[in-house]
Amino acid sequence: MKCILIVEDTANSRELLRMVLEKLGHVVIEAGDGVEALCRLQEQVPDLIFLDLKIPAPSGYELLKEIRNNARSSSVPVVALTADAMQGERERAISAGFNAYLTKPIALGQLRSEVRRLLPQE
Repeated sequence: MKCILIVEDTANSRELLRMVLEKLGHVVIEAGDGVEALCRLQEQVPDLIFLDLKIPAPSGYELLKEIRNNARSSSVPVVALTADAMQGERERAISAGFNAYLTKPIALGQLRSEVRRLLPQE
């Protein structure tokens, strides 16, 4: 059983992701903004992080830098989430250090395949 952190400021999006990930057999922890996410990361280092790019303070990109600069969390795979699928955004996210990029609304098949790809089976 793997632990997944969802960092998303929209409660409905968090709930939907949590339900799907729990159905896949994972333990889910949640944060509604960047500050709360940093607190969660101090308590526990997850196996995978879903991170909304437009969260408040710090932004998704700023939070990713903090995750990558922390020795405990630097190697944790991070998936960028966004509703604003602008041209070039996927490339920007991947080059910034995200391991994957999903647009909202999230296709469940794509979500499942990214989780399988990023979380090695025990």
